[in-house]
Amino acid sequence: MKSIRDIKEEFQTAVDLETKEKLAQSYQTDSRKGVQDLIARVYREKEKLQSELERLEGMKQFEKKYADYTAICGIDEAGRGPLAGPVVAGAVILPKDCSILYLNDSKQVPRKKREILYDIIREKAVAYGIGVVSEKRIDEINILQATYEAMRMAIANLKVQPDILLNDAVRIPEVDIKQVPIIKGDTLSASIAAASIVAKVTRDRMMVEYDKVYPGYDFASNMGYGSAKHYAGLDKLGPCEIHRRTYIKEYV
Repeated sequence: MKSIRDIKEEFQTAVDLETKEKLAQSYQTDSRKGVQDLIARVYREKEKLQSELERLEGMKQFEKKYADYTAICGIDEAGRGPLAGPVVAGAVILPKDCSILYLNDSKQVPRKKREILYDIIREKAVAYGIGVVSEKRIDEINILQATYEAMRMAIANLKVQPDILLNDAVRIPEVDIKQVPIIKGDTLSASIAAASIVAKVTRDRMMVEYDKVYPGYDFASNMGYGSAKHYAGLDKLGPCEIHRRTYIKEYV
């Protein structure tokens, strides 16, 4: 009889859930507690996966509603609230019936998992585009107009022309493509969630690089938002080049 340690190693080296499930079935009659615990873990993993697939199916409701359109594009932004740095928009066209595990509103996805999802989205997307509008432009035209500008840039940077836009809450001016604004769209539409992650990861990476250029504000951690360390940096150093002057009037 195999030792529990050897059986555990078999489960650990199994490459996918299907292989683990076959192992679980083969050891079903082994009454040792350690083996039964391994089997129970596999079935919990299966239940968790099934629950995730059902959640993702719910996030396709708008993609299904507008399935007659060829290229459905999700639009979202990152960086409307920070005191420093640009606002970034993402536009993503996913393949029909595309399922990307754990795809969700970027704010609900841990940072490391966002990075992984970012690569998966870029690999699987029919097309994706990014728009970046600087903090200086934000000061010139206000954050709402700058957000619209970033979204128009993201659409223009797509290699495939979309025929419908699913937007997170907003209707973008000066865009002739059919638009569907969806409140909390990044939690209700897979396309918008994908755009949310592309925008968030792009902007976060920019802020990490800015932290090297403008140390003292903790940009690599707070991404330009008003954390305690960020305000401490402002108190000590004053604003730097990438601060939004209209957001920090008391420091200007």
